[in-house]
Amino acid sequence: MAARTGTQSLPATASSGPISHAIFRIARMHRMLAGRMLREAGLHPGQELVMMQLWDCGPQRQSDLVELLDSDSATITRTVQRLERAGFVRRAPDPTDGRATLVTPTAASQALRDQVCRIWEELEEATTGGCGEARREGLLRSLETLERNLVERLARDSADA
Repeated sequence: MAARTGTQSLPATASSGPISHAIFRIARMHRMLAGRMLREAGLHPGQELVMMQLWDCGPQRQSDLVELLDSDSATITRTVQRLERAGFVRRAPDPTDGRATLVTPTAASQALRDQVCRIWEELEEATTGGCGEARREGLLRSLETLERNLVERLARDSADA
């Protein structure tokens, strides 16, 4: 028999991990909503994270974006290619290392920056609406704890492999 959690039934096989199941559901819905909102700006989920990094830090090596965004090379390459086709970034050989590619935000991306900020504000409100500031801070602390736990587990697993 399935237990009821939030707006969805918890499958019996997931009853030993109700928090993990909730995280999965929330992450899926959050990404769906973010995707809808970002499409209005001409972006796909994840592209805004690349742009945020470029806006905050300026030109970056494509290989550094892989590391900074904890992604893989193929995903970042596709993302940067799409952003370049849209006119939001420019790629060029790194002047200090001809083997590396430098990714630079374009002037056209600056208008996008304001739109992305508004989208993230709206996404934050949609996600935490009805929560007071103290509860939001508590949620953030709890999520940081969960993230730390997972990072530690992944590090242990990597060390054991």
